[in-house]
Amino acid sequence: MYTHAFLDEFVPLYPLYAVLFADTGLSGAEISSLFVIWSVTSFALEVPSGVWADVFSRRRLVALSSLPTAAGFALWTVLPCYPSFAAGFVLWGTGTALASGALEALVHEELTHRGAAGDYARLMGRAQALRTTAVTLATALAAPVLAVGGYGALGAASVAVCLLTAAAGWALPESRGPRREHGAGSGKAGQGGEEDGEQGDGGSFRAVLRAGLAEVRREPVVRRRLLLAAVLTGTTALDEYVPLLAAATGVDGTAVPLLVLLVGAGTAVGGWCAGYGARRLAPVLAAGALCLAAGAAGGHPAGMAAVAAGFGVFQWAMVTADARLQESVRDRARATVTSIAGFGSEVVAVLVFAGYALGSARLAPGPLLALAAVPYLVVALALAAAPALAAERRRKRRPVRRRGGRGADRRAR
Repeated sequence: MYTHAFLDEFVPLYPLYAVLFADTGLSGAEISSLFVIWSVTSFALEVPSGVWADVFSRRRLVALSSLPTAAGFALWTVLPCYPSFAAGFVLWGTGTALASGALEALVHEELTHRGAAGDYARLMGRAQALRTTAVTLATALAAPVLAVGGYGALGAASVAVCLLTAAAGWALPESRGPRREHGAGSGKAGQGGEEDGEQGDGGSFRAVLRAGLAEVRREPVVRRRLLLAAVLTGTTALDEYVPLLAAATGVDGTAVPLLVLLVGAGTAVGGWCAGYGARRLAPVLAAGALCLAAGAAGGHPAGMAAVAAGFGVFQWAMVTADARLQESVRDRARATVTSIAGFGSEVVAVLVFAGYALGSARLAPGPLLALAAVPYLVVALALAAAPALAAERRRKRRPVRRRGGRGADRRAR
């Protein structure tokens, strides 16, 4: 699991593919259109791929997910032009969608099979920390590889890493038997739903999709936790603006990567801390929001330490929310429900991008990132108020007993 997580982000082309597009002659509008193609592909395939993971094999989808990405990088390397870049993003978006939901469901299921479901948050947090570390190392290696072999070497190295990632995914364990692989799997308690009797792959696909949607629709706990996971995951799109925030502090250009690395280190620490203190999600999340607001609004390089602490808290909270969601869903449609959360997080990320784009016309990166702490504070307040609201709802639903009890009722009759 850890090997797969590290290799999945250890791609030398990641920090420089936008530069490749620009060097090929693409305009800013053309590059933005490529990102739109990427997002649309992920949107379109997010939920269907999650259903497929529940019907088919989660391990196989995780392994196969790196192959379309490898094909896309190969296409960029061999034929660098706009149509190739667009096709590559379609392939990359397809690969991302295949793994989304499938990996989380696979890990939780295997831990449950071994009686260690409580370790899910800790394991996924460490995996996220390794992903952050891999991105940092890949960024450090990209410059020397580019200097030695150009974009051809970067592309070839990236394709090779994707193939290694596929091999690491294939090596992951999967305990589901043949019957469950074909969509007739049991629920969380080991009992199939009313639609388990459907036969055939097509029927299984429809049954699993209906089961996942019904679980979200009928279970308030699942719905709340799905929304929480989507919001916290989608809002982490703010990390795309960390370099702009670092540059806005007034440091020399050579120091900007160091400040970005500081925030990356804070994010990694948050991942390593996942699995601990989950019951304190509301106050810790509020503290992280205040760290982000104070560090970003100050406009001073030293404030980036507070920003790093905030992003560490957000990473920890994101993994904690995902763990809560996995605890509340049934295994049969686990990847489907997780993919619905992934779809929601993409929607939130687009709103974050749009909000920053609109706000950037009037505000500098520091104030904008400080304002971005508000959603986290709102979520923290909602989490803190949730127990009291639930208790109030239970009190209102409780039947009112007449004074005097049953004896009084008999006397009245």
